[in-house]
Amino acid sequence: MAGGTESLRADDAGVREILAGLHERIGPQRYNTWFRHGVQLRLEDGHVTVAVPNPFVGNWIETHYQAVIAEAAADHTGHAVPVVVNVDPTLSGDVGKRQLDKQAEMVEKATTGRTRPRTTPTETPLRYKLSDFVVGESNRLAHSAALAMVGPERGGFNPLFIHGPCGVGKTHLLQGICNAAGGTSADGRPRVRRYVTAEQFTNDFLTCLRQRKLGDFRLRYRKLDLLAIDDVHFLAAKKATQDEFLHTFNAIDVAGRKVVMASDAHPRLVGDLNEALVSRFVAGMVVKIDPPDRVMRMEILRRKARKMNLRIDDDVLDYVAMHVRASVRELEGTLFKLAALSALDGGRITRDLAADALAEYLARTDSAITVGDIEAVVAAFFGVTPADLHSSRRTRTVSVARTVAMFLARRHTPMSYPEIGRFMGKNHSSVVLGVQRMEQALKDGKELTWMTPAGRKSLPAVQLVQLIEEQIF
Repeated sequence: MAGGTESLRADDAGVREILAGLHERIGPQRYNTWFRHGVQLRLEDGHVTVAVPNPFVGNWIETHYQAVIAEAAADHTGHAVPVVVNVDPTLSGDVGKRQLDKQAEMVEKATTGRTRPRTTPTETPLRYKLSDFVVGESNRLAHSAALAMVGPERGGFNPLFIHGPCGVGKTHLLQGICNAAGGTSADGRPRVRRYVTAEQFTNDFLTCLRQRKLGDFRLRYRKLDLLAIDDVHFLAAKKATQDEFLHTFNAIDVAGRKVVMASDAHPRLVGDLNEALVSRFVAGMVVKIDPPDRVMRMEILRRKARKMNLRIDDDVLDYVAMHVRASVRELEGTLFKLAALSALDGGRITRDLAADALAEYLARTDSAITVGDIEAVVAAFFGVTPADLHSSRRTRTVSVARTVAMFLARRHTPMSYPEIGRFMGKNHSSVVLGVQRMEQALKDGKELTWMTPAGRKSLPAVQLVQLIEEQIF
């Protein structure tokens, strides 16, 4: 309310009290639509003056709210007060397009009983389509699940949770599902779908929370036919946003509608994620996408080259596919670099040119796994930070995470015990002891236990190491 009265430029405490009474009588939605912007109230000479930006708003307020304003004014003054509505064109600059849209929508609903379909982000075409997705052994199941989400039966599962490393096609599938999930529902209305990242969802939620517009936020998300939310791991450790997303998910699910998500990690490997959310995620279809194999990489390169109007022989594409293995984005980036180099030289894209273009990349990726990579994955798994692993903290969770990181660094990098110790801020003997302790736990089949915000967790050491190694590689 405070923000609303300020925007109306209330002259005194009396007007603020009248506005508060008006807000209470007509509710926040009507109040914000008609009185929050572009309208001024004044209490003077024994009557209330309502200044409006145009005759349309003046007529609507006179017809629907003049009596309510008079009631609110009478409550304040203790006697009947006349209400006069005047048009002041200088106020029209305070009314934005969004405000006009809200007014038009409310008028249409009041006069016809119909609500104007809202413009949604998915009406702006998303970049990717399912028909453009290159299917291979590493992503066949994920692609089939995506088709099931938009098929006639709409799949027998909800949600669909796709996970895998960066640049393997998760966003492509989510946007493709959104693009394919249009049309009309069984009752004949247009299907409303929305693609957002978890960061956008969080920012939207926090903005509405600060502005006290949670009702608008919930209406925007909980009435969707399909919600596609990318980078779910961004929700880690954001308790309030997780709680809101849980309620959003439940509302969509109970209504028989769909949710699709993507993350860099399996739901159980996203640190500091609400256990209730995790249980909802794994109750649907959880599917992993691996980096593309060589055959897929060749096909991806061919399609990208055709789109870029590049003429490249198969032997050059095969050379690139053989050496660039991590992600589709890196394949795309290599093609752009080849195109730029050939344009500079004015010549064909040859294998020698490809070798020159990839020389720096190959030198940089000779040692694919670093202790920094291991540390980042381990920290995310246990819901701590890399800084915690370097600290002197000795909580159970940090100690277990630190031990696992030391063990994996020793197993998968050429670094010696002293080098690992220097990197992690520990002495040589601490690293030796940690690695030996982990090796013994693996040998004995022991379980490792640690704490999370949702409570105690434990896994056999063998299974724990396997899960983390899947994320590293």
